[in-house]
Amino acid sequence: MTNIRPLRPSGPPPTEPAPIWFSRKELDLILARYGDLVATGQCRDYAIGAYPDRAVFSMHERASEAPTWIVEKRPALARKQGAWSVSNAAGMILKRGHDLAQVLSVFDKRRLRVVD
Repeated sequence: MTNIRPLRPSGPPPTEPAPIWFSRKELDLILARYGDLVATGQCRDYAIGAYPDRAVFSMHERASEAPTWIVEKRPALARKQGAWSVSNAAGMILKRGHDLAQVLSVFDKRRLRVVD
């Protein structure tokens, strides 16, 4: 019986790109806006995700539902459309841009009111 080994590719093993994360300043801006939405009763839960091509902050009205709003950071789009975007539950992009504070202005209190 011969000892047969599979061929190994030469060189270092392939590595996956590091996930994209929010910086502390970015997260402070997002959490401040999230806090405003919690105070008005529009959000009760959030989730943060890091992927090789984007970082995601999802805001949920209820923990068991799909996210109501999603804030995304995609550095690959920084020179084109802007690295930041806010989309709704249907996937429609509400605002996109280069400046996070400007993109988060979509959540201004005057635009989002609780209606009885």
